[in-house]
Amino acid sequence: MSFSLKLRHMEVFNALIEAGSVSRAAERLNLTQPAVSIALSNFEAELGFALFHRERGFFTPTTEAMLLHKEVLNGLQAISRVRERAIGILSGQTGRVSIATNGVLAFNFLPKLLASFQQENPNIKIEIKVHSSRQIATWVADHNVEIGLIDLPVPVAGLDAKIFKFKCVCAMHKDDPLAALETVHPQSLAGRSVINITGNHQIDQQLDMLLAQADIAVSRNATAYYFAIARNLVAVGRYLAILDPVNGKLDLKDDVVWRPFAPRIDTSLAVITAKGHSIGQAALEVQTRIHNALNDLAS
Repeated sequence: MSFSLKLRHMEVFNALIEAGSVSRAAERLNLTQPAVSIALSNFEAELGFALFHRERGFFTPTTEAMLLHKEVLNGLQAISRVRERAIGILSGQTGRVSIATNGVLAFNFLPKLLASFQQENPNIKIEIKVHSSRQIATWVADHNVEIGLIDLPVPVAGLDAKIFKFKCVCAMHKDDPLAALETVHPQSLAGRSVINITGNHQIDQQLDMLLAQADIAVSRNATAYYFAIARNLVAVGRYLAILDPVNGKLDLKDDVVWRPFAPRIDTSLAVITAKGHSIGQAALEVQTRIHNALNDLAS
């Protein structure tokens, strides 16, 4: 035996159980009394058994009705939760946001931004992954991650990318002699230990070119995979680093200060999403916040 249950029939049945009469059930559901009676008759016909003993307009539930009511009530509550969840998803008030970064912004940028977002949207779950730019691009293209933050060039097709360019700064310990300068130049680095960024990074390529043009030799005896780690090495006191403004300019109370570097050295970042694939409302809000914050840092 198969049933074709209708939501309206279940709502009428529940209202009659709780209200006790057709008139009160109709008022509760904002329906006419005939509409309630017809819905109940159709529901009983579908089920194949009576749900109420009818006596002068009042309804006494049958034994079968009482056995059925708990399941109907559970079903209505489940439908209500589905409706509330759908509304929450549409408005961006519930759900999950997945972000992956190669590390540039994982330490001193995303945590603060996402904490602010989650304070305003406590039902949103945030997932942050850290991996190589190529792996992140693959995740985003395959729809395993909604938002990616990677170095250029973008290594995988099928992605939409918004590019941000940042002017780098020279970071040093507050007691370093270079802290007395208004601007650091290639000549200022002569004989000093300057931290490399792992992976033949665009910053190192530009700096090495400027040093070669000025015939300046520096020591490259320290390497860091992340800018944040390079900054921690600078805090020790003997190293210098050319850093992005996110990690270079932050006041972390670690005795690291920064000065402008000339000629200009740039680093670029791409915020990527899957081409032709709409991300959720919550992810869209996070993406907008990331774009706005990066625009403030870009120059």
